[in-house]
Amino acid sequence: MSSTAERHRTITDLDHVRIHNLLRRQAAAGAATDHAEELSEVIDLADQVRPQEIGTHIVTMYSKVRVADASGAERSLTLCYPPDADAAQGMISVLSPIGTALLGLSVGDTARWLGADGKPGQLHVRAIDFQPEASGDYTA
Repeated sequence: MSSTAERHRTITDLDHVRIHNLLRRQAAAGAATDHAEELSEVIDLADQVRPQEIGTHIVTMYSKVRVADASGAERSLTLCYPPDADAAQGMISVLSPIGTALLGLSVGDTARWLGADGKPGQLHVRAIDFQPEASGDYTA
């Protein structure tokens, strides 16, 4: 197991249910990956709160997050579900190692993961530029 699941996280109960159902559908279709097990562990170990109670400093599904790499270079990423993923547009699937690493972190935390090539990666969460729950959207 990587350090991804060991970090303290908070997610909404709605995100938990939706991700759990996504993982269950993937397993039923025979499309589950080793990484799916890690994501399952992350959501099961996270503190769960109602969408109306999630802090505005926490990365939730469809949050637009400003991150910085080790050199300090910043970019924006939006955490999304697989059908909306488009790396060129900064739309990162929660099923990817980077997406799983970001889910439930707070501003100031560092997301850490192992890439498909086995190399470690990390991004520092600098800011949340948009969070659906903060704008009153509790169903995104």
